[in-house]
Amino acid sequence: MTREELAWLMEDLGQPKYRAVQLGDALYKQRVGGLEEITTLPMGLREAMAAKGYGVGLPEIVQAAQSVDGTERYLMRMGDGETIETVWMPGGDGGERGDGSAAAVEEEGETQIPFGNDKKQRGYKRATICISSQVGCAVNCQFCLTAKLGIRRNLTAGEIAGQVAAVLNRHGVRLGSGRGVETPARINLVFMGMGEPFLNYDAFMGSVHLLRAMGIPESRMTVSTSGILPGILRFANERARPKLALSLNASNDAVRERIMPVTRKWNIAALLGAVGAIPLGKREYVTFEYVLLGGVNDQPAHAREVLALLAGMKAKVNLIVWNPGPGIDFQQPAPEDVAVFHRMLIDGGIPTFTRRPRGRDIYAACGQLKRTVELEPALVELKAAGIP
Repeated sequence: MTREELAWLMEDLGQPKYRAVQLGDALYKQRVGGLEEITTLPMGLREAMAAKGYGVGLPEIVQAAQSVDGTERYLMRMGDGETIETVWMPGGDGGERGDGSAAAVEEEGETQIPFGNDKKQRGYKRATICISSQVGCAVNCQFCLTAKLGIRRNLTAGEIAGQVAAVLNRHGVRLGSGRGVETPARINLVFMGMGEPFLNYDAFMGSVHLLRAMGIPESRMTVSTSGILPGILRFANERARPKLALSLNASNDAVRERIMPVTRKWNIAALLGAVGAIPLGKREYVTFEYVLLGGVNDQPAHAREVLALLAGMKAKVNLIVWNPGPGIDFQQPAPEDVAVFHRMLIDGGIPTFTRRPRGRDIYAACGQLKRTVELEPALVELKAAGIP
């Protein structure tokens, strides 16, 4: 519930206005896991809320896997038993570089110490949480493991924001505090997990407002869309909105339609027109994500087409080397092809970054999230080693 809705609830229960403030602080600042934990409210009030059917809860982390690079992937269970996946990346993944935000300045100005077994040696100053917006996904990108799930249902605003609260609680992060805590208070969020946020637009934007109440400004959030044109048009009119990342992934409609069937509905020209109409701040850039698939979209001719498409736009490009998964019939590009593609975009005047993969060994990298039912080998090994 929003702050306004909490105020209406307290008014309905005959409570003074300050009770809504106490309740909001407990939910979004303290990130409590149950009504019984809100000790600032009288027990009688908590009992009255429970009698009316109100409850407090967070998604439950039922499985966790830790990568050699420190990334953690969580299987989270919702109240109805449906599960999604969320990822914690200490130090971030470099995705913010070049987009003009405070997170980008931090990314470009900090030297990260490689992750180690000793917490004192980890050395990261911030972290990124990758959030899911749907149970499964309906977009059917051919290179993505999540697409194999299909779509089961949308997540609510509370379930989306609840993922962040659950992860922050797990790591003991105190937002707004830079001292006295071992884990970083600089948290960036990316709506790049399972699902297409713009096909669950109202809940996605609702979660943005809940997360702002939690203490994370929208300037530290990035939403990725496969290209849902109506959602982009709505997004352009939002007063408080995250940064935008468009999954381009091809330099022409023919290739894009092959790997992203959604292109049949909204082609590249339509998407670029909608993105170009978004009012950007002086230092703000739109990110174009480009998954490099070996022999499909990774050649110099494709790079030249990308340069032509993005000419004149306030754009930066994040190149992503395709992360493999079982049953996905693509190949990783050759390292030399990645280097040439990257250099051509840079030489063409477009800020370009090749994102470092995070958590690839535990299927936590971009395009690898998939709801798990049985323990995977990585999870079994972790359990045997005593890692939860």
